[in-house]
Amino acid sequence: MDTEAREAAGAGDEWADVAPDAARRLVRAAVEAFAERGYHATTTRDIAGRAGMSPAALYIHYRTKEELLYRISGIGHEKALAIMGEAAAADGSAAERLAAAVRTFVRWHAEHHTTARVIQYELQALGPEHYAEITALRRRTDRLLRQIIQDGADSGEFRADDVPGTTLAALSLCVDVARWFTADGRRTPDEVGVLYAGLVLRMVGAGAE
Repeated sequence: MDTEAREAAGAGDEWADVAPDAARRLVRAAVEAFAERGYHATTTRDIAGRAGMSPAALYIHYRTKEELLYRISGIGHEKALAIMGEAAAADGSAAERLAAAVRTFVRWHAEHHTTARVIQYELQALGPEHYAEITALRRRTDRLLRQIIQDGADSGEFRADDVPGTTLAALSLCVDVARWFTADGRRTPDEVGVLYAGLVLRMVGAGAE
């Protein structure tokens, strides 16, 4: 079973809303190829071959390789935004919301590490319009986490003199999970999420005297 198949088996099919089936197969194949070879080294022939299709069949569903990357990036970043939005809107203290946000954000990056690696590290390959759209989603996600940290700083729960810088550091820590996580590693996605939530709480000085 390949990496993407293990992710789907363990965490649900993140591409379930992509239709028809041939388009979904191409998305999965593109994720695997981009993660393994990088966007620029991957050809449409590589993607079609992994999907068990001819190169000509790919263009029925996606006009370009970049359009495939845009589709993948959009789905991944919308999911990240939803995760962060749910945590930001939840009841509880700033520390509780921050822990939940980091735990679920990290868990998703671990469970879907192949996809996350593509959407985080191949972003620059998008065309200008698509890049602007995806970076706008990223900024919305960033603002949600920043607001949680700002709430904690304002209430005295956190010691975070530089909220923007602390937000950037926390997000960088979280997304980097996709770079090193493997399904056969020592920790599960849940365990990594709990670990990183604790690290970020210490980063903001939650509970410090």
